[in-house]
Amino acid sequence: MLNKIRKFAYPIIAAALIGAMAACSQAQPAPAPAAPQQPASAAQAIAPQQPAPAAPAVAPQVAAPAPAPAPMQAAPAAPAALPTTAPAQTMDSFTITVPTPAPQAAPPAAPAAHPGPGAPPPPPTTTFKGHERTGIMSGDSVSTFSLDTDRTSYQLALNWARAGYEIDPDSVRAEEWINAFNYGYAQPSRDDSFAIHTDVINHPLNAGMLMARIAFQAPEADYDSAPLNVTLVLDASGSMSEGNRVDIARAAAESIRAGLRRGDTIGVVHFTDDVVHDLTVRHTRPDDRDVSNSINKLRPRGATNVQAGLDRGVELAQQARYDRPDAYNYIILMSDGVANVDATNPFAILESAGDDNDANPLRLITIGVGIGNYNDHLLEQLAQHGNGWYRYLNDVGNARATFTRENWLALSVPFADQTRAQITWNLDVVETWRILGYENRITDERNFTQARKEFAEIPAGAATTVFYELDLVNEGRNLQPNAKLGDVEVRWVTPETGDSNRQHAPITMRYPDGVNAGEYAFLKLGALVAMASDRYASPPHADGGLPGYSVRHDLETLKWGVDSLQGQLGNLTAYNDFAFLLGHMTAHLPVRASGAGSGYSR
Repeated sequence: MLNKIRKFAYPIIAAALIGAMAACSQAQPAPAPAAPQQPASAAQAIAPQQPAPAAPAVAPQVAAPAPAPAPMQAAPAAPAALPTTAPAQTMDSFTITVPTPAPQAAPPAAPAAHPGPGAPPPPPTTTFKGHERTGIMSGDSVSTFSLDTDRTSYQLALNWARAGYEIDPDSVRAEEWINAFNYGYAQPSRDDSFAIHTDVINHPLNAGMLMARIAFQAPEADYDSAPLNVTLVLDASGSMSEGNRVDIARAAAESIRAGLRRGDTIGVVHFTDDVVHDLTVRHTRPDDRDVSNSINKLRPRGATNVQAGLDRGVELAQQARYDRPDAYNYIILMSDGVANVDATNPFAILESAGDDNDANPLRLITIGVGIGNYNDHLLEQLAQHGNGWYRYLNDVGNARATFTRENWLALSVPFADQTRAQITWNLDVVETWRILGYENRITDERNFTQARKEFAEIPAGAATTVFYELDLVNEGRNLQPNAKLGDVEVRWVTPETGDSNRQHAPITMRYPDGVNAGEYAFLKLGALVAMASDRYASPPHADGGLPGYSVRHDLETLKWGVDSLQGQLGNLTAYNDFAFLLGHMTAHLPVRASGAGSGYSR
């Protein structure tokens, strides 16, 4: 009990002390951390660290938007890399500049909260579905969830921030933010199994806790190993006239068509308040002129009957599957999701356009376009329960890049279907745990042995990452390095054969190799992304509650941690985009009524 009181009280006392110190002198910035050496024991790893100089108490440098949303612009360019003396290391496609190792700085003390200028609220008539944050688990050792490789929630938030909008907390799904980044995991040693990676890092907001990362890397595959049947279902309703939605959908559809090979087939359906029959094209060769003509004639008109479009798309796809039983079958819906005719609920739409062939399923991919007058919930749920995946496209260039032949074929070939994982924590070591994100992917442990359609399909070469917050028994004192924290098991079905598979791995107190600064930088970035998305999506969204536990305070602390990685990751677009987004989120927190406390686990 005394340890719990200390853990709760330290941030409050630290915040008060720092506030008094800040009134007397200007704080000096702390040095950027380098890769840490592995601690000699778990107690050293998680014991409270000595205070370090506080980061400067200044508001995040995000320009105040004009009263109306500003035109979309790119996130700030990458800052110049810091001088280095060590050679650069390469991890997959990323080149990482590794500075000379320096002593690790302690986490910053509580920064002063400086509310930023107000941003326009989220665009109107935009539909998201928030999820209750997962709770702290004590006494229950098992965590079961479906894997996830979507990243649309992150892309939506980045697009809104670039346009100057306030980010809707209900739009934030932490698992999709985490999985938006390439962490450079090693490939599996076999082509019929995952590479399971596990490691731990000190908690960025609580020195008495750890974060555990568990990742599942699928093997690469031969993208030309199987033919494809693709059915495009294109939203031609009036809401698609807003902005450049039709241009984006048309560019994506044409890129998909151009990326298909001679042995593939493609069909096209347009829908408004009903199917546009004169533009329907039954499955044919990708180079058939009727396909190109149909795509080019996409024009907005009328209401939005997603059910009618998908019903017709399923009819065409089922016929193509009957004609070519060895092909993979994809239905690709491109829409803003604003269904307003017939069924508008994702489950009612899926029931109408059902598919009961589990051996060779129709995989439903949803592609979202537009800012405002947009239904994220419908598109996300259709893909999740339609055995497919969901992406968001923000402009024509993004559409063409996403659906180049290489990218499209990489996303088209599944390695695993109905993929789920189960973590069993060692309660002799782990006192409490909490999964970050995956709220709508969590399932009862009894479902783990069942191959269920709503469990995710994982493309070849894709990776899924999950983070947990861990509170160790007696704060981990007397634990040996590499002590066992628990076990992970993953199960899946091989799409080609329908065979069931299972794979196990231990979860240990493994810290990143102190020599590999790149490995540590990516692990730390992932932990910061996980905590930032989790905190922003949690109530309350306004400052208040307990000192040292406000959302703004935590986001500013996390932003300091992100800035400290600039020397190692500053040459990556993904890093700079996230630094920009986190600054925007911190400066433009939504103001909502606060409840008791902060909603954050202590």
